[in-house]
Amino acid sequence: MADIRLVETSLRDGNQCLWGALGVDTARTLTIAPAMERCGFKAIDFTTSTHMGVAVRYKQEDPWERIRAMAAICKTTPLQFLSTGFRFIAWETASPEFMELAFRTLATNGIRRFALADPMNDAASNVEVAKLVKRAGGEQVVGALVFSISPIHDDAHYAEAARVMAASPDIDALYIKDPGGLLTPKRARTLIPAIMAEIGSKELELHSHCTIGLAEQAYLEGAELGASAIQCASGGASDGTSNPNIERMIANLRAMGHTVAIDDEAVGEVARYFTDLAEAEGLPTGQPMPFDAAYFHHNLPGGMVGTMRRHLADHGTPELESRVIEEMGRVREELGWVIVMTPFAQMLQTQAVMNVTSGERWAVIPDEVIRFALGRFGRPIMPVEPNLMDRIMANPRTKELLAEPPMAELADLRKKIGANLSDEEFLLRATMPAGLVDAMQAKGPAERHYDPKTRAVMELVRQVLARRDVTELTVEKPGFRLDVAA
Repeated sequence: MADIRLVETSLRDGNQCLWGALGVDTARTLTIAPAMERCGFKAIDFTTSTHMGVAVRYKQEDPWERIRAMAAICKTTPLQFLSTGFRFIAWETASPEFMELAFRTLATNGIRRFALADPMNDAASNVEVAKLVKRAGGEQVVGALVFSISPIHDDAHYAEAARVMAASPDIDALYIKDPGGLLTPKRARTLIPAIMAEIGSKELELHSHCTIGLAEQAYLEGAELGASAIQCASGGASDGTSNPNIERMIANLRAMGHTVAIDDEAVGEVARYFTDLAEAEGLPTGQPMPFDAAYFHHNLPGGMVGTMRRHLADHGTPELESRVIEEMGRVREELGWVIVMTPFAQMLQTQAVMNVTSGERWAVIPDEVIRFALGRFGRPIMPVEPNLMDRIMANPRTKELLAEPPMAELADLRKKIGANLSDEEFLLRATMPAGLVDAMQAKGPAERHYDPKTRAVMELVRQVLARRDVTELTVEKPGFRLDVAA
């Protein structure tokens, strides 16, 4: 039996899976931060560049301010930033110099732990990025083995990727990242030993989703096989397409004889908070999910299945769902068994819908699929099917995309955007429309406190105060009555 540590994921992955990355803002984050700091987590899965972009675009909040404020509270618990290769906020490939600046600015503002998940599962690329992170001041680097199911994603594939990353002095630990929740206990019994045999003394963590009800059993199996940490969400931010429920996992691990050194009272407070937040804001809460064998055919994250169904319903063709799912498998194979994770999951789904609804396969090819084939998203594991690649290269749009200039060099970007800007503002303006950054700055500092218990009452008060036709107001509850007249 072993000591198992916990990485808490509600603010980043739970928020993204269940609430479209929109359920959390600065006030909702900082309110629960002291309790999260008391828990004794190994780390808090805190943010990504995508979430930083959401903070600016939809909340008009400074993501750097949020990181600094959270880090000031969580002095002993490392905050984690998830990086997906040579990209920051925008999906365009950035230069190593640009990425090093991004990592340095993140580290300066309080990010201590960096998780590297190359969407191509390119271990060599993760090693390159890890060097940049450490040179930029990052304290911890965790390299991801992105789990997928295909003829090429066998145990030997993951063992080799683990060997490459474990040999790097800049990668401190590894983790199996299972975005589709497809890792079964049976597969874990061969996959995890194959990885453990290659990584020596470096630790292995597990990250999976509850989409088809497999993650908790895979976690328990992984703990038996030597995994040192599991990644879980709390309360209303767990289950469903999110990560396993942290309180339930603690209880099950202890029942199996493992030690989980954690502050149970603080963990309970965090869980109640995220449940209360979801209820106050009308956000969906995750529920335990039944097993669905169909997921093994398409690997889609659960939230994207709902997106596909809405898309087909909007076009009056819900009966095409089974054909689209089958077509996704064909498209995935033709593109070289691409891993079904952001942004490739969206590309596969869009292309499959177009292939099924347009009357001719590959008659229309979106720009992002062309960019993928051209290698703009990294090195593919397998080449694109030759006939398809010929078709893509003959597409007039491909010639236009090939002529696109690469992202400017850092010095040139500085001159273009503003030589005297802080690194924080420069990085936002280099990757986002200027108007969005202007709106964020105009709004001013974000609120720092949030109370889900009084959320409904405060919203009602705001609505009443905004009206000009209300002259009397009565507040009444058992044993209390307040009459207010204008």
